[in-house]
Amino acid sequence: MLVIIGYVVVFAAVFGGFAISGGNLGALFQPTELLIIGGAGLGAFLVGNNGKAIRATMKAFPRFFRGSYYTKALYMDLMALMYLLLSKSRQSGVVALENDIEDPQNSAIFSAYPRLLADSEIMNFLVDYLRLMISGNMNAFEMEALMDEEIETCEHEHDVPANSINAVGDALPAFGIVAAVMGVVNALAAADRPAAELGELIAHAMVGTFLGILIAYGMVLPLATLLRQRSAEHLKMLECIKTTLLCSIHGYAPQIAVEFGRKTLYSTERPSFAELDEHVREVRSSSSSAPTGEAT
Repeated sequence: MLVIIGYVVVFAAVFGGFAISGGNLGALFQPTELLIIGGAGLGAFLVGNNGKAIRATMKAFPRFFRGSYYTKALYMDLMALMYLLLSKSRQSGVVALENDIEDPQNSAIFSAYPRLLADSEIMNFLVDYLRLMISGNMNAFEMEALMDEEIETCEHEHDVPANSINAVGDALPAFGIVAAVMGVVNALAAADRPAAELGELIAHAMVGTFLGILIAYGMVLPLATLLRQRSAEHLKMLECIKTTLLCSIHGYAPQIAVEFGRKTLYSTERPSFAELDEHVREVRSSSSSAPTGEAT
């Protein structure tokens, strides 16, 4: 929604200001200039990306028009889930988690958090490292190095659509100049026409530069920035999991480990100590009263 509102503000400010100053909006409507700029931008995008990058970019487009998925409530769910897992591990031994991590969909702990279950990347990250903890063959430093490597790989993968869109946005002003130059060439080829007609052709040519810059900085480049912000929010989920699990490996109690994980979150979504403590108490209470008797 904010993307649409932003576009409305951009176009209202630019075209509204032009109209208020006495400009003729009809002069800015140049389909051929848009064809040159848009077609060249699309062609450059296809040339500069492989099939995997193109698919990843196409999959990213629906996310532009949805609000942020990574809210305080989701982070609270994540920390509650890890608290329950670590509590069960502390009470019954880490091997007790084996059934949960082998079939999360049918786990009483995991199934209580369907939004997290729906995020395959988050679930795979969490489950894989719990599985490594059960194996007992890696120390905390080896585990941390492996987590850092996976998070870095994830960051590079998430940057692919943003970089692809950013590259197109950077090229659009130049394609606008190309369209303008072609328009000027067309105008100079008609130098024998009356001055009024010649001036109109030159004005139409200049619209190419205007459109290239407007589309680049008003539409395309902000999308790349938005994707990077969404990627950073996703990576915070992984960092929260990493910090919490490492604290558990070092022997901290589940509630302390979750508190360490809380500290990695952005301040805008990070729950306060009191909020997290209350949430953990509620989770512990509901878990204790559950028929399955899941550990706390």
